Amino acid sequence: MMLTRRGLITGGMALAALPAQARGRYAIDPVAVADGIWMIHGADAPIDPANGGAIANIAIIATPAGTVLCDCGPSLSYGQALRKVAEELTGQRVVRVYVTHLHPDHGMGIAAFDPGIVAALPGTIEALAREGRGYSDAMYRLLNDWMRGTELVLPGLPITTGRDDFGGRGLRLLALSGHSGADLALLDERSGLLIGGDLVFHDRAPSTPTADLPRWRASLDRLASEPHGGLVPGHGPFDPGGRAAIAQTRDWIDWLEDALTRAVQSGLDMVEAGELPIPPRFATMAAARYELQRSVSHLYPGLEARLLPRIDQPA
Repeated sequence: MMLTRRGLITGGMALAALPAQARGRYAIDPVAVADGIWMIHGADAPIDPANGGAIANIAIIATPAGTVLCDCGPSLSYGQALRKVAEELTGQRVVRVYVTHLHPDHGMGIAAFDPGIVAALPGTIEALAREGRGYSDAMYRLLNDWMRGTELVLPGLPITTGRDDFGGRGLRLLALSGHSGADLALLDERSGLLIGGDLVFHDRAPSTPTADLPRWRASLDRLASEPHGGLVPGHGPFDPGGRAAIAQTRDWIDWLEDALTRAVQSGLDMVEAGELPIPPRFATMAAARYELQRSVSHLYPGLEARLLPRIDQPA
């Protein structure tokens, strides 16, 4: 049974009945995916008290200059636990935290770090300044005690260059967009590993709360054109070949837009559109029905406005 905000508020399940992780202790288990790089696989599920919002993948990179993190999780306590695990793993302090985009499962953990070492694209910083408080409030309502002490903190380092160097280990910084207004991807020059952020999902249905699908396609094309090895997606398992996850993400958003366009043209309402059949090729995708229904709420009004314009408006 999936925990819900309503169930917790009405006493449908007592906090004491939750697993140990959901009583304030995050399970952070890095797995090596390349030379000096580890991935922490987030829960392939919606944000929920059972997982404390720890659904995003995190990358840890060991460099001669110190430890680098890509994304930092949903809360102060996650960020604190992540820093401890990462520094014990590498034997070096965290010197840089990259935040790939504005969504709170990736960046509310900034609260555990000096903002002077936290880097993000200028568009991400602007979006967090504009919308971050709303995301923070929503996370508190969803996750309750998991968020204790977490405050909205803005990254202190706007990314204005295409490359950073950490004692001889270079990271290419790819400024893209589509999943959100500003999406950062990283390419490790030593190993060829690509860290895609939420531009890339793997065996987990993509989410679309701030999506621009044409720009997302263009960014996926850009990532596909970059020579790389394995790929750390924003959500879902590691892609050792580095290509399957990009293709799968592109396939889903192409299908999604086509299916919802046809639904609007057929006169389906939003509830009916959320129950559309999902093609068998997406059977391995976690949270597919959940994300389809969320995408209906995100995308349907715009599709209706475009495809079914008011007759008193100019063509």
